[in-house]
Amino acid sequence: MTTVAIIGAGPLGRWLALGAARAGFRVLLEDVMPGNLHHARESIRQELSPEALPSVVFVSSIEDAVREADLVIDCVPDELESKLEILWLLDRMAPPRTIIATPTTNLSISDLASCTYRPEQCIAIAAAPMDLTAGWGPGITLRAARTTSEKTAALVCDFWQRLGFTPAVDRSAD
Repeated sequence: MTTVAIIGAGPLGRWLALGAARAGFRVLLEDVMPGNLHHARESIRQELSPEALPSVVFVSSIEDAVREADLVIDCVPDELESKLEILWLLDRMAPPRTIIATPTTNLSISDLASCTYRPEQCIAIAAAPMDLTAGWGPGITLRAARTTSEKTAALVCDFWQRLGFTPAVDRSAD
């Protein structure tokens, strides 16, 4: 896995983009709000070394963000309608190989994954955005759907390990 698309350039999206770039991933950071994208660009430019800065590309459409992505992480509100809408878009625009990870503390990843054509490639990040961006600790739990493949879980665990976390996969959460 080399390319990560992050949908949403708010605090969580910026934090993930920064961490992924520092871990050596190519990052495509998307936001439909030009102001959010501009703020993210300035913030990340101040934080990243000049060598790492070219690894972050700022895009204004979901299609441009996911076209080459191996992993896509949405940073939309943890509400059913928002999650269903973004997963529907990601599922249709991303290449078949792309894994979809969604931060949620409230919603069933099994239910969300069942609304896609790739339920085996969907996994939840069981953390609130504030927990992650506040340096929540070294551990992170990934909630797998009944259909989530072992390969998907392993690749997403590798992503979080490279960011400095100790991931654990919970297959009983749904």
